[in-house]
Amino acid sequence: MTLAGKPIGAMLGRRLRDPAAWRETVDVFAVLTAASLPWSTSLAAIFNAAMLVCMVPFLDLGDFLQFLKRPICAAPIALFVLALVGTLWSDADWSTRLHAVNPTVKLLVLPVLLYHFERSSRGHWVFVAFLVSCALLSVMSWLVAFDPSLSLKHESADRGIFVKNYIDQSQEFTLCAVALAYPIVTLLRARKFVLAGLLMALALSFFVNMAFVIVSRTALVTVPIMFAVFALLHLKWRSILVIFGSLVVLTLLAWQASPQLRATADRFSIEYRLYKERGLATSVGLRIEYWRKSLGFFAEAPVVGHGTGSTRGLFEQAATSGTEVSKEVIGNPHNQTLNVAVQWGAIGIVVLYAIWLAHLLLFRGDGLANWIGLLVVVQNVFTSLFNSHLFDFHEGWMYVLGVGVAGGIVLGTRRSGSGAGAAGS
Repeated sequence: MTLAGKPIGAMLGRRLRDPAAWRETVDVFAVLTAASLPWSTSLAAIFNAAMLVCMVPFLDLGDFLQFLKRPICAAPIALFVLALVGTLWSDADWSTRLHAVNPTVKLLVLPVLLYHFERSSRGHWVFVAFLVSCALLSVMSWLVAFDPSLSLKHESADRGIFVKNYIDQSQEFTLCAVALAYPIVTLLRARKFVLAGLLMALALSFFVNMAFVIVSRTALVTVPIMFAVFALLHLKWRSILVIFGSLVVLTLLAWQASPQLRATADRFSIEYRLYKERGLATSVGLRIEYWRKSLGFFAEAPVVGHGTGSTRGLFEQAATSGTEVSKEVIGNPHNQTLNVAVQWGAIGIVVLYAIWLAHLLLFRGDGLANWIGLLVVVQNVFTSLFNSHLFDFHEGWMYVLGVGVAGGIVLGTRRSGSGAGAAGS
């Protein structure tokens, strides 16, 4: 068989021997991973595995090993190693210990993404794919809100959820909506009002969905923080005051117009009161109970913790026959710091914070990639106050993809800039 007069076998052979073709394939699988993440954990895992396989044939192993010595790579690797070594002093059975290592494995992909996208010019494709995918999911969310039979999550009582759950969906929509603030402001300054208006409409559509369909309480807490970070970094004080006033007005209007938004916020106080007065296992009450017990477990082994996979066993031992909430047993205390502290003590906390700090420092410059990377880290840090989002599949992969791709772009820009500077001198 021939194509354009050339044998297909020969063309395929040349492609297989071409490093640029393999790098392009890696980019395609990264795009597919980002596009599938809002919809399917299985597809995201498959595309990610294919992406890693395609990196192997032309990987410069010596250069890659040198790259791994950077703190942005060494810190996440160290947390995986700690989880692996932590199996040695855990009292849990070995299947539980090894299962508890799994949430840290994804961190090993982060250095690979940083390395690859430092050398690729297609990193922005990944961001566009994720944004478009989330926009389509938002449309589907509205359809499911009006016709629940369309949902693939028939056992869920959450309205507007087609796949996954309302926490994952809120994380995605929040990240996309706030990330669009940077290109919108940039376009407005360049007087490109039509394109800026389209992006503003897209960002607003995410917020409208969260206001009138469903939103997680974690998103309600983190959205103002994320906007505050953007305002302090990219706006003048006069603009901050104007936008702050506008946001207050819009928030009040949304509050009055959306029963869903009011009900979500009201559940904070209602659930806390039921927990304190009657000991019921409400969402807020459970978190307080998990945190209280986890602090006690940490105090028992403050340096190295109780070992990988030990959390559930500790909660089983601490369960009492008193109130409903005191009987609850869980393997995840719904706080990233406490999750790490219980298993690996102060050493684990130091490594965890080193990851966040190294990645925050990576995104100190200006530009869209810096903004997206910074936003991903800030979102993960603050949502991890209420969940173990670095270890959760969906939010953990959002972090790995976001930091890995954005960080690679930033590193590539700095390298090309330093090379141009050296050439100019």
